[in-house]
Amino acid sequence: MRTRRSCLLGSLGLAVVTATTASGEIGDPLRGLTPAQVQTFEAGREVFEEVEDVGDGLGPVFNGEGCATCHNVGAIGGGSTLVETRFGAVVGGVFDPLANLGGSLIQNQGIGIQGACNFVGEVVPDTATVSAGRRTTPLFGLGLVDAVPDSTFRAMARSQARRSPSTAGRANMVTDAVTGETRVGKFGWKSQVPNLMHFSGDAYLNEMGITSPLFPTENCPQGDCTLLVCDPVPDPEDDGEDVQLFHDFMTLLGAPSRGPITRQALAGSVLFDRIGCANCHVRTLTTGSSDIAALSRRTFQPFSDFLLHDMDSLGDGIEQGEASGREMRTAPLWGLRLLTTYLHDGRATTIPDAILAHDGQGRRARDQYARLSSFQRSRLLAFLRSL
Repeated sequence: MRTRRSCLLGSLGLAVVTATTASGEIGDPLRGLTPAQVQTFEAGREVFEEVEDVGDGLGPVFNGEGCATCHNVGAIGGGSTLVETRFGAVVGGVFDPLANLGGSLIQNQGIGIQGACNFVGEVVPDTATVSAGRRTTPLFGLGLVDAVPDSTFRAMARSQARRSPSTAGRANMVTDAVTGETRVGKFGWKSQVPNLMHFSGDAYLNEMGITSPLFPTENCPQGDCTLLVCDPVPDPEDDGEDVQLFHDFMTLLGAPSRGPITRQALAGSVLFDRIGCANCHVRTLTTGSSDIAALSRRTFQPFSDFLLHDMDSLGDGIEQGEASGREMRTAPLWGLRLLTTYLHDGRATTIPDAILAHDGQGRRARDQYARLSSFQRSRLLAFLRSL
């Protein structure tokens, strides 16, 4: 078992700003945890903040040396302005992730010279016809989302198809690495990840290059598997303990509380529903039964249905699971006030720009927003900035 090392955030070069709200601080654990559960959360956060090195199994290609390198805006566990790259090729109308060339996710750093090999960051190959950015998303409150039963999302998709077929979403059915079963995807820009344990193992491998029992096979740098003979640490590089601790931290991480709710924000909330934003950015979900009381049958407001929607030109061209290149998961809006860039690739630097970029099933709401008076827009934006 590898030796643990706690790190100061400053050693990562991070500028972490903690946002205080009326109900506590962003980045705190869920309210209502037992003392033992708080200890579990703190143990998970400590590992989440660690910096990995080659001896821990980092690489041979990777995107970051620790989880907090990317998840730090607002507090540890937040998102960031970092944008990763996915690529692929469409041949005869069929998407190819070009796994033989390191796709679809670029690992942009390497661990350097190891024996006869020199590991360098991957690049988008010339044969790729699709390249897309993916912004790091916040992890706040994801334990609540994970605790919502799959049946809720399937029922929501059926309900949307009946009530508003033009904006109805659908679930991305994916394989759960934990059980091998087909499950509803909830996490990631394509809802390509079904639960937080899968999320933890997947991120450990694909972001840091560290294998585990859930994901025991190393990524081949730029698709060249012959280079793995120089990988200095045998697989699996983690025995599963760190993956479990990452899972625990995310599961018990509190949801972002609301900012100040002014009269303008309350009026904007009405407009949010009226122009159709709430068709996809569903306000309220309820968890199922859980052994953790703080997660059991809890109602919360993520402002997302976590379903796939056809976004036409706003799609990123990447296919994952059953998600097409035009489809994207509805981004949760809770914690929106903490962000500084918006949309999946961070192209929008203001909330109005993000709204006006909507297309496909989001086009009607976009057009309704464009027709609002400046006074009405200011009210809607006051509401969004309170989230």
